[in-house]
Amino acid sequence: MSDTSPDAISRAPVTIIAIANQKGGVGKTTTAINLATSLAATGELVLLIDLDPQGNASTGLGLSRTGRGAGTYALLTESVSVMSVVQSTIVANLSIVAAEPDLAGAEIELVGEPQREFRLRQALRPAGHPAGPFTYILIDCPPSLGLLTLNGLVAADTVLVPLQCEFFALEGLSQLMRTIETVKHNLNRSLSLEGIVLTMHDRRNNLSDLVAEDARSFFGDKVYETVIPRNIRISEAPSHGKPVTMYDARSPGAQAYIKLAAELLRRQQPNTGHRT
Repeated sequence: MSDTSPDAISRAPVTIIAIANQKGGVGKTTTAINLATSLAATGELVLLIDLDPQGNASTGLGLSRTGRGAGTYALLTESVSVMSVVQSTIVANLSIVAAEPDLAGAEIELVGEPQREFRLRQALRPAGHPAGPFTYILIDCPPSLGLLTLNGLVAADTVLVPLQCEFFALEGLSQLMRTIETVKHNLNRSLSLEGIVLTMHDRRNNLSDLVAEDARSFFGDKVYETVIPRNIRISEAPSHGKPVTMYDARSPGAQAYIKLAAELLRRQQPNTGHRT
């Protein structure tokens, strides 16, 4: 394990990435789990924040719904420290702040609170410094544009958007882009678009290729080269409490997420200046 002394922690560079799409069923949580796992496999120290009240990222990494203890709800509403709610996972170098059942009520509880949009940001960077020894923090946002997702966007350096290769996918994306611009203008001036990841691509379906072409023509190189295919192993893995890279490392889905992590790291290299 790396040095976690206060001096080492304060020097640790960190990139915080919100994984967001207001549309459900696009592979958002699957991407959060498997990208985090694949980054951890490269030696990065990764923290996954499960900000979705459904708690699927926590379940997908083997944490049962009962007995999870304090997690993101406590982080947002009780001003606890990040390290006090971090849990280890079955994946080396990957930790998680789990979503406890009370998280579903957090949006209502926070409505009248001061600085409610900044709760997660303040927890992840208390006094402006990274909390913990992590080099990457991934935030699995809910499939909505409410206060929880807003906390994720305000806390993040960049936003990674999973985009399913299906009809109407690009139409739903425009609303999220407007939200990102609004957050950037009003609450988090350093926020930028990390990229768009095409998910659920079916080579047998011409529509998948058409959606991919449309996305690339509109967003250019912000669309990642790596494409996540439809793959039964990706669907099966969460029921076993494992990322697909552990469930079946040779499957096309697992290999795609390994490539996605490598591409993200390559893209980060020219932009290391935003890691503080």
